[in-house]
Amino acid sequence: MNIVISDPKTGKAYSKNLEEKVFLNKKIGETVDLSAIGLEGYQGRISGGSNKAGFPMKKTLPGTSLKKIFIKEGTGFKPRIKVKKKKTSESKTRKFVKGVRVRKTVRGNTIADDVHQINLIVTKEGKQKLEEIFKKEEKAEAQQEAKKEEKQEEKKAEKKEEKKEKK
Repeated sequence: MNIVISDPKTGKAYSKNLEEKVFLNKKIGETVDLSAIGLEGYQGRISGGSNKAGFPMKKTLPGTSLKKIFIKEGTGFKPRIKVKKKKTSESKTRKFVKGVRVRKTVRGNTIADDVHQINLIVTKEGKQKLEEIFKKEEKAEAQQEAKKEEKQEEKKAEKKEEKKEKK
């Protein structure tokens, strides 16, 4: 499960991948304690998410299932059209077109097992800044990767020695 944490004060977003499923049966708009994902003292508001296929969660749709709804704008659809220029093959998009409605597939507002990404907005900060916390995690991951590479190189060297001994 991928969790994207947005900090409104700095304007930055941080991503965290987790193996376990957290925040199950929570709805969009609810405030949750972020100590469950390793951010002590932080609280956040669930602002959205999507499943593995990329279908977005819609706040006004109750439940966990997928639904095809007829929408004119909002979560899951932004009405834009492409207009080709007369003399060139380039096209540009206009921002908004009135009257366009489309049938789109969206998810309900409740987090279930098949939700792949959850978007959170920080509402209460902890003692450490998010930048410091995520820098420490990146350093730890880099150290683990370096150790794995060293072990692989050692195994390769051992295999070469064994081949030499057999000859």
